[in-house]
Formats: sequence, C-alpha cells, structure tokens
Amino acid sequence: MSRAKGVTEVTDADFATEVIGAELPVLVEFTADWCPPCRQMAPVLSALAAEQGERLKVVQLNVDANPATTNAYKVLSMPTFMVFRDGEPLRSMVGARPGRRLLEELGEVI
Repeated sequence: MSRAKGVTEVTDADFATEVIGAELPVLVEFTADWCPPCRQMAPVLSALAAEQGERLKVVQLNVDANPATTNAYKVLSMPTFMVFRDGEPLRSMVGARPGRRLLEELGEVI
C-alpha cells in the first residue's frame, strides 16, 4: 500500500478501537495499492498528520485487505476520505485534492 509517512494503517480488526473509539476526530483515507490518486495523496496526508497531529488523527485503510469496513461505509471510489468524530462519520469526500483544500474541508469538523 502507498503508506503515508506518519499515518497509521488501520484494519477491519482494529477500526473500532483506532477510529470509532478515538478521542480526537479521525480522518480515514480509504485507499488501494492500484490507485494512482491515492499515491498522490500520501505526501499530503503525511503533512496533514504532522501539522494537525494534536487536533486530528490521520489513518489509512486498504480497501482490498479490509472489505468489511469498506462495505460498512459503502465506499466505492478511491480515495475516499471520511471524517469521524465521537465514533460517527461526519463527512465524506471522494477523490484526490490539494492539501489546502482538504484542510479547508476539514476546518468545519476539527
């Protein structure tokens, strides 16, 4: 998987603990190895994790390896970004985007 540096990889097994039970808001990137836009987002997510780490947890979930979570949230396109707060999905965004735009979209929820 195109892992972003400083970004945790979550799985079906630990999604409830890492995302649903997180104290901070969580940005989940639903990603896949075969997805070029997902690879483009890796440095953006790394920067976001470094800059916003106090206020926001950033994680990635490989859709191919974790079908249960992917299906539970009806994720069809990669990358899909979902923001969770207090265990609830607040916002969903589909497609690669510049870091500044992603931060603006997150501004409403973090």
